Amino acid sequence: MARRATQEINAGSMADIAFLLLIFFLVTTTMDVDTGISRKLPPPLDPSVKPPDIRQRNIFTVLVNSRDRLAVDGEPINISELRQRTKTFMSNPQNREDLPEMTLRNIPPLGNVRVSKGVISLKNDRGTSYKMYIAVQNELAAAINELRDELAMEKFGRKYGQLISEDQIKAIQKAIPVPISEAEPEDIGEN
Repeated sequence: MARRATQEINAGSMADIAFLLLIFFLVTTTMDVDTGISRKLPPPLDPSVKPPDIRQRNIFTVLVNSRDRLAVDGEPINISELRQRTKTFMSNPQNREDLPEMTLRNIPPLGNVRVSKGVISLKNDRGTSYKMYIAVQNELAAAINELRDELAMEKFGRKYGQLISEDQIKAIQKAIPVPISEAEPEDIGEN
């Protein structure tokens, strides 16, 4: 009787197929990239130029201590109150004397709008947690974004993020800038 030869499976192309699958998955997979806080840093100050004097009523002081406790203008508050307090300060809807001065400016294509002279002064303790730091930054940015949305809706009928015209976007940015001044962290303490 003759022995029958056993059939072998040709596995030569298996390596090619595995390599192609590996390349496919590497090319099509997306990686989540951590992003930072988008902030454009100002240029270095010229030492020969004196910084402008800012009246105390135009400064919104936000302090975060080493225990992640928040104070606005010396008054302890909860993080959930920060956005509304910031919006009220920056918009000064009742033209109060204890809130920042408002100037009437003609900004095309907006026309005449009230622009705040307010500045948000943010100071953190060296012991402030990163989570609290980001939460405060988010609330301040959200307040500015909401004010921009409100003005864009009033003038153009759509939210700031939905504006298409570059002129409209720049006008809203000029009317409601991001006036956050962040000081170097120091040891504020636990109080």
